[in-house]
Amino acid sequence: MRHQGSGTRLLRAAAVSAAAVLLVAGCEGLGDDGSFAGSGPGAPDGRAVSPLENPDGTKPGLAPVTTEADKAAARRLIDALPTKGRGPRTGYDRDEFGYAWKDTADGVPLARNGCDTRNDLLKLHGQDVEFRKGSDCVVVSMDLYDPYTGTTIEWRKQKAAEVQIDHVVPLSYSWQMGSSRWPESKREQLANDVLNLIPVQGRANSAKGDSGPASWLPPDKRIRCAYAVRFAQVATKYELPVTEPDKEAMSRQCGG
Repeated sequence: MRHQGSGTRLLRAAAVSAAAVLLVAGCEGLGDDGSFAGSGPGAPDGRAVSPLENPDGTKPGLAPVTTEADKAAARRLIDALPTKGRGPRTGYDRDEFGYAWKDTADGVPLARNGCDTRNDLLKLHGQDVEFRKGSDCVVVSMDLYDPYTGTTIEWRKQKAAEVQIDHVVPLSYSWQMGSSRWPESKREQLANDVLNLIPVQGRANSAKGDSGPASWLPPDKRIRCAYAVRFAQVATKYELPVTEPDKEAMSRQCGG
């Protein structure tokens, strides 16, 4: 028994030492501004896909853009965006984009499959997904790697707000950049298009609000070029201009 007690103490000491190493490594991974500055590959499950290889948003995750060739391709995409000043928010209302997470928005992937947009996104991006009893649609638990913060969230429906669906190009932003003049059907597409939607940490999404890239970028620096690419992909698809400061900020993230 005395020998087993000694072994237990050694194991505990090793665990404490390992925890200390991880803590130090985590602190060193922070940039001067408190943002993540790691250089890892992104999602630990390896499922995340670069936005350059996922132009319709139907593949999971958002992987970093890392090679110089890919960064050059990203800059070309961003450079092609038209710019204009941000207009007034007058008249904006979420209902102008249809009711939230409708399954019947035409012209977007995963529409009319019997499952609302939010649950489609949770299924697409989550791991170890569990559904409500008797349903193959309503997600009640999952593990989610959040590319914005570089963290994994063990999500349960009882605390639904811990994961929110981010509109990469915020709906209010689009309204100020011209979607106020679109037909409602096109606004519904933007609101429910998987290309414009990523499940992320709720706090990060709330902090973003309706900001463009000049005002807000993901805390994890590794993903910022990929985020800029996705923002540009959505703007390109929907023929939306961006502001000049937003365009410059996006280009900088990809080495421009």
